Amino acid sequence: MTSDYRTHKEGILAPAYQGQDILPLSETFNRQALDQLLATEGCAGLRIYYGMDGNLKIHAVMVAVNALNQDILPASGNLSLTSDPGDGVIVEEGQRCPPVCPDKSPLNG
Repeated sequence: MTSDYRTHKEGILAPAYQGQDILPLSETFNRQALDQLLATEGCAGLRIYYGMDGNLKIHAVMVAVNALNQDILPASGNLSLTSDPGDGVIVEEGQRCPPVCPDKSPLNG
């Protein structure tokens, strides 16, 4: 799957957006952020959304979901990483590849 993605990722974009690294190869998230997400009260799983920053770069955005498959979002309405796992957490600060890429592996080719 990752090989097919690498092969076709530029071709699925309109020509005006090709060659700008809009679609990442991967994103790496630190353990602390994931632990905080998994510690969210009622967390039964994780959901990954995809968002776009001001430079049109796609990013993964992760939230906890409860047993009813509902997003657990911050009660404060502040949709950013918080320090209170009972309040819901949004993880969106991954290291995007490119430019920060891991060593070569069968997944990134």
